[in-house]
Amino acid sequence: MRTLESLKRKIVGAGELKSIVRTMKAMAAANIGQYESAVGSLGDYYTSISLGIVAYFNETNIGPILEIEKPKDNSENSICAIVFGSDQGFVGQFNDTLTEFVSQSLLDLPGKKEVWTVGARIPLLLTDVGFNVTKNFPLPNSIDVVTSLIGSILINVEESHSKGTLHEFYIFHNHAIPDTMYGPKSQRLLPLDEKWRQELTTLQWPSKKIPQVIGKNKNILKALLSEYLFVTLFKACSESLASENYSRLAAMQRAEKNIEELLDNVNHAYHRLRQSSIDEELFDVVSGFEALKNGNVH
Repeated sequence: MRTLESLKRKIVGAGELKSIVRTMKAMAAANIGQYESAVGSLGDYYTSISLGIVAYFNETNIGPILEIEKPKDNSENSICAIVFGSDQGFVGQFNDTLTEFVSQSLLDLPGKKEVWTVGARIPLLLTDVGFNVTKNFPLPNSIDVVTSLIGSILINVEESHSKGTLHEFYIFHNHAIPDTMYGPKSQRLLPLDEKWRQELTTLQWPSKKIPQVIGKNKNILKALLSEYLFVTLFKACSESLASENYSRLAAMQRAEKNIEELLDNVNHAYHRLRQSSIDEELFDVVSGFEALKNGNVH
């Protein structure tokens, strides 16, 4: 049975929870700003690096530098999926949607699959659906820490490439989508083969001036390709972090609305019960007065 005291406790508890939710909303909104800014800057830098590679290819006949050797006829192709998930909760279907997307996407690719994850929550979901998660990287809590994460991933990519244990690398992550908040996407990171080269050369030079490359040697191309891989992963991580905070902000908005509805209901119940208690006290007073007035009480 609800009492005035129990309803008071519910009101206080809901008010404290609402304060926490508002703080989390503010943090998510602030994080969205820094990650969106990074994504915008990286988009321009990514285009510049890609155009630099296109300019180099246009002036030389050199083949792809970082193309990974194909497996021999008697060996199976090995695919690595690098999946960016979340560390914390309150993100709705952020990780579940991504897990389903990864499952469907890798299903269409022939060969042995291996998964590297970023974030503490996504590995469990991918393991549950049957994937072999061999590496897990900690998720950065700010844009300043993303560089070290990408460096660690690239070191592992280079080691696997050198050993010949993995032949293809794909990136999976969520990204912001207007009107729908976020959605999953994928991109092939390696190999940088002829297919990749043909796709890259579809980029149009932004002016009528013909670009010139100073010092046409492989070291320049290697430097450009190294930056290309770095910024591709950095951009994917930043987009994932931005969409994660979009999801958290939406979850906090729903939570705040639910708490407000709960507070409204509890407050109404509290006032009704309080009024009922007052009415009962008044009725007792009136009854006592009537009894005294009629001389029924000695």
